[in-house]
Amino acid sequence: MNTRLAQVFSVVLHPLLMPTLLLGVLFFFAPSVIGVDILNPTLRITLLGFVSITTFVLPALTIYYLYRAKYIKSLHMQDLADRRLPYFVTALLYALSTYFFTVQLRALSEISPEIGIVLGSITVSILLVGIISLSWKISAHGVGIGGCFGAILGIAVKFSQTQLLYPLVILTVLVGFLISARLYLNAHTPLQVIAGLSLGILVSLLTVWQFV
Repeated sequence: MNTRLAQVFSVVLHPLLMPTLLLGVLFFFAPSVIGVDILNPTLRITLLGFVSITTFVLPALTIYYLYRAKYIKSLHMQDLADRRLPYFVTALLYALSTYFFTVQLRALSEISPEIGIVLGSITVSILLVGIISLSWKISAHGVGIGGCFGAILGIAVKFSQTQLLYPLVILTVLVGFLISARLYLNAHTPLQVIAGLSLGILVSLLTVWQFV
């Protein structure tokens, strides 16, 4: 793996994109489990667009503002001090998104609380990353893709969703590439990447098994 390819994997599999990836897979491969009307593809696309705006666009713009306002020194957030505020702010934005899906959209018959539960588990993971980042540089990339993998694996096993096998295989390969990329770029130590991956998988698996 060269530097360019490692950077591409780090951007394409950025933690802020993982909620969109996760719910995109669930909306189109296991919509009945996540509580989305399988006969209404327009609804699924609309919901996915809203998820993307609230979990990627708004947090990304907020982090860019923090950079422009000199609250953080780099958009890459390589220094431990740069990571704390963005993660806590992102966790707040994710919590608002979770509230919107679990409370405000419950009036729609097609919307079930499972979407909010999944977003809630991601919110918890981000909050834990923020807390850990007060003293240690855990891999947010690892947490993000680990949470995505754990949620899909948990739903596939718990609800016998065999159609999720192919996304799981692809995601497993992507996990390997992403870990290699982060290590190649010296963004993290092996322990930091493994800890992040383990945290993401554990939180999402426990959430699926207990609440979905």
